[in-house]
Amino acid sequence: MNLVNQWLSERHANGYELGIKELLHYQNKPNLLDLSPRRTIQAKLAGSYLAKTKGRGMEFDEARHYQQGDDIRAIDWRVTARTGKTHTKIYREEKERPVFILADLSASMYFGTQYMFKSVQVAHLASLIAWSAQKRGDRIGGLVFNQQQHREYKPYTRRKAVLSFLHGMIEFHQTDNPTQQFSFAEACARVRRLAHPGSVIFILSDFLHLDETARQHISRMTRHCEVIAHPITDPFEHALPKVAVPQQVAMTDGKAQQTITLGERETELQYQQQHQQHYEKLIHTLKQSRCQVKPISSALPLEQQVGGKSQ
Repeated sequence: MNLVNQWLSERHANGYELGIKELLHYQNKPNLLDLSPRRTIQAKLAGSYLAKTKGRGMEFDEARHYQQGDDIRAIDWRVTARTGKTHTKIYREEKERPVFILADLSASMYFGTQYMFKSVQVAHLASLIAWSAQKRGDRIGGLVFNQQQHREYKPYTRRKAVLSFLHGMIEFHQTDNPTQQFSFAEACARVRRLAHPGSVIFILSDFLHLDETARQHISRMTRHCEVIAHPITDPFEHALPKVAVPQQVAMTDGKAQQTITLGERETELQYQQQHQQHYEKLIHTLKQSRCQVKPISSALPLEQQVGGKSQ
């Protein structure tokens, strides 16, 4: 068994399909990520850190059995009537920092040459972020989308919120219909409306469809939220693979097709320069929008990539 197959086997994965076991793998690795705030968000409506105390705040957290001394005004009459036992509503103070994840599972993400598809790496990274946030006590929400549809998740602290998000990614993964009906810009717009000031927003995508409209939405997010962009790329998108004998291969971006010759030095240099210029422009655009930029490769396990400094 080679190293790649060993990595995948340890994660109950094959690199191109998506299942719950490989996402549960990160439940035991929350310490790989440090989700402490990197900068102070100027927001009057929310703080920048989770308040562990529970009290008479604005956000409903859970219902539990009534205890002596609880405020009778907080009794949850619906749960009480349903269970036959008195329950009290518990609220979490509005000092916490919700975590939102924008997971791009659109057509361009179903590509990978060495370890796994970019789409699978997105799901793995989203899972790691969600479990890390859940361990901290942060609320987890976000949006999963492909080219047909999207699903929004309001932020909750419960483990059930993480599992719901993970199952949503599995459901949306690898759709059969390539028709473009929901765009990256629309996804950014919806997350911008969904996230409260003071939140942290993780954008997991190859940013292939980062147009001016999407850039404006991201730039406005960073005014009141901490935004971390994770461009997901495959090594083939940076340089052509080396071959012993020159050979022609067909390539497609899902729309147009072209033929390229591997093993030609001039072709390799031209390809590398073009893609390097595109990548540098992408990083520059995201940084101009005040995002933290942390690239992730689809060709390596997350354990070898996360925790480093942003670009």
